[in-house]
Amino acid sequence: MKVLFMMAGMLLYLVSGAQDLNGIWRGSLTQEPGGCFPVYKLEIQLISSGTNVEGYAFDYYDKTRFVKHHFKGTYNATDKKLILKEDQLLEVQIPYDCVVCTKIYELVYTKEQTRDALSGSWTGVEAESKRPCPAGKITLYKEFQPDFPTSLTDSSQLVNQQSLLKVKQRTTELVQTLVLDSPTIKIDLYDNAEIDNDTVTIFLNDRLLLYQQRLTNQALSVTVKAVAGEVYELIMYADNLGSIPPNTALMTVSSGRDKYEVRLSASDKKNAAVRFRVRER
Repeated sequence: MKVLFMMAGMLLYLVSGAQDLNGIWRGSLTQEPGGCFPVYKLEIQLISSGTNVEGYAFDYYDKTRFVKHHFKGTYNATDKKLILKEDQLLEVQIPYDCVVCTKIYELVYTKEQTRDALSGSWTGVEAESKRPCPAGKITLYKEFQPDFPTSLTDSSQLVNQQSLLKVKQRTTELVQTLVLDSPTIKIDLYDNAEIDNDTVTIFLNDRLLLYQQRLTNQALSVTVKAVAGEVYELIMYADNLGSIPPNTALMTVSSGRDKYEVRLSASDKKNAAVRFRVRER
């Protein structure tokens, strides 16, 4: 199979001890009697740099009832222990008779057959009263797609992620240059062969757009607002090679009356790039 269109000029090289903790973890969070629900879903979107970790946590009953926190923490590779502390409450959509808990997670990394897992416990306090919350247990597994996709307008998360990325230099092959009709540009990315768990990270003019997203037969979509006459470059980096290297992707670019298909191929030594500009009127 084959990889997609992202990252700018270097490969993603994110290591946390021997375990790659970066990405999306999702599972369950339980709460002892006294909480709003006995079991919640939990998704954390995590990025690591050495022993330091950072990211976003969504604890939710469904996608209409959720709480979003920012967290920071540490990882000890010797005992595989992860400590996360929620430090910013960012969004609340919960029933009026529920309260927000600000949590501390104590998790341990394990490998369960072919799945990476984080499991442990949490404690916390009510966000306003600071009274203790009924504590509980957590079980998470590494996932490819988020239940709560990162918005391209959430620039704070993208900036935080990019500041922690460590990358290796790779050669970059320019695949195609496009001249487009409209400043509103929609880009869709698909796996271009057998779906084999390829993931990609995407940069536009050296700015992070998407982070470790899995390629499937369903589109990964981004919309770019471009300035006429300015040159833009999308670079595709392979986060992995899937089970059938090299990585390839089909990218469709739609802009006003124009629509293009571009096939990209990348390896652990070479990236793929597409340049485009919008016609000046």
